[in-house]
Amino acid sequence: MSDTALIAIDWGTTSFRAWKISAAGEAVGEIITSSGILSVKDGAYDAVFEGLLGEWLDANPGVPVIASGMITSRTGWVETTYAPLPTGVHALAGELRAHVTSRGRVIHFVTGTAVNPADGLPDVMRGEETEVIGHLAASEDKDALIVLPGTHSKWVHAEKGVITGFETFMTGELYAVLLGHSILGRLMADGPSRPESFRDGVEVARTSGSILGKLFSARSKVLFNRLRPDEVAEYLSGMLIGEEVRTGLTRYGVERPITVVGRGDLAERYLVALTLCGARARTAEPGMARHGLYRIAQHAGLVA
Repeated sequence: MSDTALIAIDWGTTSFRAWKISAAGEAVGEIITSSGILSVKDGAYDAVFEGLLGEWLDANPGVPVIASGMITSRTGWVETTYAPLPTGVHALAGELRAHVTSRGRVIHFVTGTAVNPADGLPDVMRGEETEVIGHLAASEDKDALIVLPGTHSKWVHAEKGVITGFETFMTGELYAVLLGHSILGRLMADGPSRPESFRDGVEVARTSGSILGKLFSARSKVLFNRLRPDEVAEYLSGMLIGEEVRTGLTRYGVERPITVVGRGDLAERYLVALTLCGARARTAEPGMARHGLYRIAQHAGLVA
């Protein structure tokens, strides 16, 4: 008899992660690939889904499938509406969107969340809300300030286990654009990781003044031999992440602890930047997307 009670998917812009989850919420199988929505040609999500998970699905007939992330965006497989704030696990479970594939498989898509104030700027997120739900469920931190690094970083505020606000920073995308398509990357050279250059960039960002008046130093410091070409990427990363952290802390303050939900080197960079800027920061345990999907599935009655 199968020990799989749920198949959970985090399908993002550049990555695909899936887990077989037991009734107790433990991962009993994992698939991680770079098959994000940007890599799916001509909208062939159905075929990609079968190619990646067909073996699991055939071996576990009738097991519910739940998915979150950019797969539910306008450029994804099935576009879902946005749940308004405040929102928590109960609201997200109630907003699941069922979709039947060409093979008759049923996928339950988790909607994103949005803010659209009449007197302010709208903002949206897809996938991060599930990771936040996972963190809130896995910890005692029900009133939390959570930072989720990425191409579009999110700063999420939660109260009593419910998401009450968030803000998006295009830090990762801006970094890629500046390195690949601006003069700042012209003098860049490959080299080993240089943490000290990253910290220097953070220190520049946390001083007063707009980052628009500081970015060119990623080139001018090289011209005056104050920065090596193989340090440019680290220095620029430090400036951009430092600016995001400075802005976020200006809004939320440094009094409350901050949890970074993310993976690998990028989460560590944010931890360093937050600490340098005077915040108390920690990283969450890995697997928050999986935890969140399991909790939403529980509340929706998909698993016991």
